[in-house]
Amino acid sequence: MGINSDGGDTASITPNIASGRISAQQESDNFADLHPLLTPFQASVEADRCYFCYDAPCMQACPTGIDVALFIRQISTGNTTGAAATILHENIMGGMCARVCPTETLCEQVCVRNDKEGEPVQIGRLQRYATDHLMASGKKVFERPDDSGKTVAVIGGGPAGLSCAHGLARRGHNVTILEAREKPGGLNEYGIATYKTVDNFAQREVDYILDIGGIEIQTGQRLGQDFTLDDVRAKYDAVFLAIGMGGVNALGLAGEDADGVEDAVDYIAELRQAEDRRQLKVGQRVLVIGGGMTAVDIAVQSKLLGAEEVTMVYRRGQQQMNASTYEQELAQTRGVNIRTWAAPQDLQMTDGKLTGMTFARTRLDNDGRLVVTKDTFSLPADVVFKAIGQKLVSEPLTGGASAVALEGGRISVDPERRTSLADVWAGGDCVVNGEDLTVAAVEDGKVAARSIDTFLQQGA
Repeated sequence: MGINSDGGDTASITPNIASGRISAQQESDNFADLHPLLTPFQASVEADRCYFCYDAPCMQACPTGIDVALFIRQISTGNTTGAAATILHENIMGGMCARVCPTETLCEQVCVRNDKEGEPVQIGRLQRYATDHLMASGKKVFERPDDSGKTVAVIGGGPAGLSCAHGLARRGHNVTILEAREKPGGLNEYGIATYKTVDNFAQREVDYILDIGGIEIQTGQRLGQDFTLDDVRAKYDAVFLAIGMGGVNALGLAGEDADGVEDAVDYIAELRQAEDRRQLKVGQRVLVIGGGMTAVDIAVQSKLLGAEEVTMVYRRGQQQMNASTYEQELAQTRGVNIRTWAAPQDLQMTDGKLTGMTFARTRLDNDGRLVVTKDTFSLPADVVFKAIGQKLVSEPLTGGASAVALEGGRISVDPERRTSLADVWAGGDCVVNGEDLTVAAVEDGKVAARSIDTFLQQGA
């Protein structure tokens, strides 16, 4: 029997999981665009706030090296198409990154306006203004050159894979993307909060990328199940691995496979693909274990779906959470509770159904190491979401002649994203030091495409 922090008996609670907790109007309001597109007047006013710094710290902070000062100046002079071209030449997924990139910890964090006025230039919203304008206009920035006759297999159709594929198509090579899911897009299609990317933007951006030509996508093709690395190495001149982190880390607790204990990543994917979000079942009381972006996304969306009480629980303090301060504040302003310094200990069950969870309070010792104390408390829950990170499914990479060197459970690559195999590259969060960010994955794909192109030319 567990006693919650308010003195209640979690074992006596009947799980309350149901659909239809919100009305159609609430659903429309709750999942509306988080940051609507700027109007031309708003974009002009915001662009005029930029100092166009000669040393452009915002450009240095951008993982893809977008010339921020240049594209903002182009917006300010009315050259919106030119601004979009400046962005897309460095980041072909500039439209999505404008929506989901943590600009508050990258380009906008280093904006000199932070020191002058306390409010940075809204670089992300200006980037979206330019790229949305271009996509709506139907204008092309890139034309595919003559066919090189070379072929490349890209395994994985997420941001890294799409970026690499486009970079190779720009150089005249023929690319086949082998994607395990029904749709390409990866994280952008299946893993991002719905209110951050509305109106099917992920697929519209994929269509724009494919419009260059020379890229074929085959869906329902999973590495290790439908084909092997040996297969594609024998068939194509080069290979790029963009397989992401397909496994989900476990809590390591008894009863983890019981009803009510869910993977946050899987539920977000289901939410993203749902035709009617109101039909998704949501708990009245929801616990989210983790402190990253995925934890925030599932916590906020559970609240938007009608959960009465949503609590994120993290084993360290808020300053150590992977989610940015902005994301934490977004969660809290949407009614999500954040409890820190607590480590999961036990899942509480009644007749095989989840009723709550017990936590141990934590602290740091004098050496800065996390200590789990014997002081415990319990919280009631109808649903517990695991959002404690993902891991690489490495089995298809470790056997046979095409075994790839791993380090720390991820693929080892050099600065050009080349693996231990001479004709295989890799990028995205599946590689050592890979980040769970669209913008970082795009950069990996871009760097790999340049390196693969050099390899293909030298082998001609």
